[in-house]
Amino acid sequence: MKKRLPHILVTNDDGITSAGIKALIEVAMKFGEVTVVAPDKPQSGMGHAITVHSGLTVMPFHIEGTKAAYSCTGTPADCVKLAIYHLLKDKPDLCLSGINHGSNASLNVIYSGTMSAALEGSLEGIPSAGISLCNNHIDRDLTAAIRAAEYVVKMMLDNKPDHNLCLNVNVPDIPLKEVKGMRFCRQSKGNWEEFYEEHKDKEGNEFLWLTGKFINQEKQLKDTDLWALDHGYVSIVPVHADLTDFSELKRMEKWKVNMK
Repeated sequence: MKKRLPHILVTNDDGITSAGIKALIEVAMKFGEVTVVAPDKPQSGMGHAITVHSGLTVMPFHIEGTKAAYSCTGTPADCVKLAIYHLLKDKPDLCLSGINHGSNASLNVIYSGTMSAALEGSLEGIPSAGISLCNNHIDRDLTAAIRAAEYVVKMMLDNKPDHNLCLNVNVPDIPLKEVKGMRFCRQSKGNWEEFYEEHKDKEGNEFLWLTGKFINQEKQLKDTDLWALDHGYVSIVPVHADLTDFSELKRMEKWKVNMK
């Protein structure tokens, strides 16, 4: 009897034509049947936005070797919802998002369209992972990220993880031969010091451009994703949608609460 192959959903936030998603599709096809549902244009920084005030357009998109592929006018989270509730008969076995061009370590995970797509998969009961290379250039060598993605997919398929698992995988921007390995980590604490640059367009109209510098608040702690990346390791952080601050909740039990 022929063994059933895993069905893997692939998406991203850089758009269906990006080099990163092409590489991730190639990885996924080594392990199973692949369906692709991805934005028709870049959607970086969209976070977990979904489209509720307009319609969505979904178009078939030819990608050699896939079971099916579609481009969508919506966000990364929209793409996963569309796949599960409209395009697929059954839930896929894995949801992979990426390979993203740019880091999603530490606080960046909050803003990331890549990770929001993966998190949407986990919310729907599909073990998911977002894979990112810590370099924003679209023509950057993806070899190390591809190898990391292969290990992550194999690890997830071999270990039968919880259906709500979501992994935030970040790959340092170094040659594959210099990568020391992979580390399970926690999300590092940090913050952005941001400001808006003033610019003018060709017509002389002023506009503002957000920029800033990221500050790592835990440089010396070895259990964080940023420490792993700074020291040549691929970081793997399990994340979830529950934003409850349990330590603060414990302290708040001593507060007096009276609505009368």
